[in-house]
Amino acid sequence: MAQKTVVSPDPAAIGDVSAPPFSVLPDPSRLFAVRAARLRALAGGHALAPYLGFLAGLAEAQHAILTELPEPLRPDAEAIARAREFQMPPLDRSRVAADPALAATFDRLFELARGIEQPKPAADALARVTGASPAGRETMARSVLAEALPVETLAGHVYVAAGLQVHFARLAGGLEAARLVPVGDGRLCPACGGAPSSSMVVGWPGAHGARFCNCFLCGTLWNVVRIKCVLCGSTEGIGYQEVAGEPGTVKAETCDKCHGWVKILQQHKDPAIEPIAGDVASLGLDLLMREGAYRRGGFNPFLAGY
Repeated sequence: MAQKTVVSPDPAAIGDVSAPPFSVLPDPSRLFAVRAARLRALAGGHALAPYLGFLAGLAEAQHAILTELPEPLRPDAEAIARAREFQMPPLDRSRVAADPALAATFDRLFELARGIEQPKPAADALARVTGASPAGRETMARSVLAEALPVETLAGHVYVAAGLQVHFARLAGGLEAARLVPVGDGRLCPACGGAPSSSMVVGWPGAHGARFCNCFLCGTLWNVVRIKCVLCGSTEGIGYQEVAGEPGTVKAETCDKCHGWVKILQQHKDPAIEPIAGDVASLGLDLLMREGAYRRGGFNPFLAGY
């Protein structure tokens, strides 16, 4: 597989850039439906068609359970103000296990997921996670939140990650975007502290040409300066690599300082791009980059193990 290298600066960064908002919160009523539709569209004729179809079914299940769930435990005004003062995310991950809404989310999602077409190993993993004790599910949830999935139980953690995405998207969707502040020098989600799965150059009115990182967990987008490593913050030694012959809408942004890389999706060139779906469907870029000197940064539980 050929590789094409674009020397920094990224030519796409030169042009019309509006004054974008710092953050864009998820709309849970649309988030998973849009993701499912994009995964279905990408699956047609794709080498990963069975897996993309499975993830589409999972996203459809995520969307379907939204109206059936109890209200989650939301941070109060004092907690939000304290988070803002100390530049911390207002959604406290340490509270997640105590929220009955998360348990209900797992129960309903796992029930619907049994109807998804999936290979036997995935169905067996779903049966195990469905039958797991509350303590066992909590351990798995904490692995996802720590962005460290045990290799031997990756399949089960995919379902847990999907449940956590629903829970945290609901929480993040209830925040006020104007109250969020940069967390971790802007490298982490300002709503929940999650790592980016990728970044995306958008073509939205009022933000054309701006770049946003996408939180793998809650779906919040936050603005990050372009031609800057989203892992270490360096503005030097930034390069771009892509798979030769592809349309150029997904690239690897590399950093010679930390030797990491994160995907950058060109949504302004293809408005149908959805960050999680686009990340999974461009697995070929991951395989190409694995041959080089850079390590993948960020986190996407649906690509764990590849």
